[in-house]
Amino acid sequence: MKLTDNVLRSFRVAKVFRENSDKINCFDFSSNGETVISSSDDDSIVLYDCQEGKPKRTLYSKKYGVDLIRYTHAANTVVYSSNKIDDTIRYLSLHDNKYIRYFPGHNKRVVALSMSPVDDTFISGSLDKTIRLWDLRSPNCQGLMHLQGKPVCSFDPEGLIFAAGVNSEMVKLYDLRSFDKGPFATFKLQYERTCEWTGLKFSNDGKLILVSTNGGTLRVLDAFKGAILHSFGGYNNSKGVVLEASFTPDSQFAMIGSEDGKIHVWNAESGLKVALLDGKHTGPVTCLQFNPKFMTFASACSNMAFWLPTIDD
Repeated sequence: MKLTDNVLRSFRVAKVFRENSDKINCFDFSSNGETVISSSDDDSIVLYDCQEGKPKRTLYSKKYGVDLIRYTHAANTVVYSSNKIDDTIRYLSLHDNKYIRYFPGHNKRVVALSMSPVDDTFISGSLDKTIRLWDLRSPNCQGLMHLQGKPVCSFDPEGLIFAAGVNSEMVKLYDLRSFDKGPFATFKLQYERTCEWTGLKFSNDGKLILVSTNGGTLRVLDAFKGAILHSFGGYNNSKGVVLEASFTPDSQFAMIGSEDGKIHVWNAESGLKVALLDGKHTGPVTCLQFNPKFMTFASACSNMAFWLPTIDD
C-alpha cells in the first residue's frame, strides 16, 4: 500500500493508551517497526507492541528521570538523557533493566540525541553549547564540538554525515570521519527572534532536512544546497511548546502536531497541506512519528495514540 493524499486523510486513531500520568516527552520505533518505546516526564519508560497494539512493559527511571529515548541497534537496548539529577546519558538493557554504560560529559541538559542508522555511534547536543560524539562501547567521548549556541543535531540516513542546527540560524554539515576539521558546508538562514529551533531531521532519501521550532513554523530545507524549500505554518503553538515534526518514511510528506491536539500534514514536494487530523489529544501533541515499516503512525500528549488508515487506496 502506497501513501497518497487520500490515504493520509483517511487515518483515524485506532487505539489510545493512558499509561502515563504526565506528558510523553519522546518515543522511538524499533527499526523493524514492531515495537515503540516512550519516555515520559512521570519518569517511566513504556514499551508497546505495535502489531498487537498493546503496552508490553513499564520500567522506571525515578532517580534520573528520562527523556530523548532512542533504540540502539542491539535488540532490547536504549539510550536516553536525564531530566533530573545530572546530564549523563544512560545506556539501558531492557531485558534485565540494568545499565550497561554511562556517558558523562555534558554539564547542562541534553536537548538532542541521535543514533547512527548504521553503527554504534551516536551524537548528543546540550545547552552547554556542545555536540558530543559517542560510541556505545566506550564511556569516553569520541569527539567534541564547541558551538556558538544551543544545538539540535541528527545523522543523515546513511550515517556518513550529521547536521547541526546552531543558534536557530545556521545548519552545519559534518563528515563523521573528519568532523574535527569543521563543517564541510554551512547554511545560514534568516534568524528569527520569535522562536527557537527545537529539532532537525533528515528525510529517508537524504534530500531534505526538516527544522522544527517552538513557534508556529516548520521548515523544509534542501539538504545539499541549504535553500528553504517550504515554510509550513497554520498550526497552533502559542505557548512555545516543543512539538516533534516528522517525515513519512517515503520522504513525501511532513507532519507535525499542535497544541490543540490536531495533526497537520503537508506534501513535502508541493508544499500543499493535504490533511488535518483530529487525534482528540487532551494536550499538545509533543511527539509524532510514522512507523518505519508499517502503515501506521503514533502521536502522543500524556496519552499515546496509534493511527491506521481507513481506506486502502
